Amino acid sequence: MAKIVKLSKYVKITVVTLLIMAVGKVLMYAYSEYESDHEFFKKFNEKYNVFALLMPDDVKFADEEVPFDDPEILERFDRELLSNTYFQSQSLLYFKRANRYFPSIERILDRYNLPDDIKFIALIESGLTNAVSPAGAAGPWQLMKETAIKYGLEVNDEIDERYHLEKSTEAACKYLLDAKKMFGSWTLAAAAYNMGQGGIARQLSRQKVSNYFDLQLNQETSRYVFRILAVKEIYNNPRKYGFNFRKKDLYQPIPVNYVTVDSTVNSWVDFAEHYGITYKILRYHNPWIRDLKLTNPNGKKYRIAIPKKGYYHIMSDIKGVVPDFNDEMENSTEHSTVE
Repeated sequence: MAKIVKLSKYVKITVVTLLIMAVGKVLMYAYSEYESDHEFFKKFNEKYNVFALLMPDDVKFADEEVPFDDPEILERFDRELLSNTYFQSQSLLYFKRANRYFPSIERILDRYNLPDDIKFIALIESGLTNAVSPAGAAGPWQLMKETAIKYGLEVNDEIDERYHLEKSTEAACKYLLDAKKMFGSWTLAAAAYNMGQGGIARQLSRQKVSNYFDLQLNQETSRYVFRILAVKEIYNNPRKYGFNFRKKDLYQPIPVNYVTVDSTVNSWVDFAEHYGITYKILRYHNPWIRDLKLTNPNGKKYRIAIPKKGYYHIMSDIKGVVPDFNDEMENSTEHSTVE
């Protein structure tokens, strides 16, 4: 009986405490509702701040100096640095996706002997997603159909290799190497990636100048290289610009194996099921597949990425369907297809 009385006493104390807290919250909200404008604005100023940014001492694109002694150039860079620093959600997503996809891009840039800074073109073009522009540019490198075909990509109703990270990176490398050969600088090559080689060539001739920083261009292209520079600066110095994250917060490469297909696929849905995944997951890892089937009249070989067994829960849910990966699949790798 004494224990019951004691327990009841504790219950009463708890109830009273909760009532006091509830009344306190009501009074707090009531007070804030009737705060004066001066008090409310004072709190805002104490808790919310936006700072001007210190300009870095030395900014380069592919080892080409940016002429900050020109105030107009400095202001253009400042604009992009501010825009990307204070667009926190987008810039944080840049960090997350870059951790997954940059390694694949960097390997290809190295193979083509292109500067590492070129990778930031893909970052600002698409945010490393399979975006489609109003003009019809598609994939992580935002290639137009004609340009993609010119540089060796397959683009049709069933297959669109603009969405293939590795192959589209190779096509972008070839384009940029041609632009560098034409204009003699990586900044002009980058500008040509946005405006087109013909457009940059015409403007250089009309304005009688020889470098990007002396050109008067349309707003998009005049901002383009500075946006690359700003994103590079933030990416290389995240803490300096207020971005805090841990390694585990970043998107990791998803391990896959590859299956080679060199014949007709009547149903990608059935193909996916055979490997214990859904059509959605198949397309996630192979976004260049654009239809439910593959006719493949010429017997072209395609490497299909299949996530390693057990990575997605559905693979362990399907019984008696998934084949022996060791018999049918190539050596595993970390696949970096853009989502």
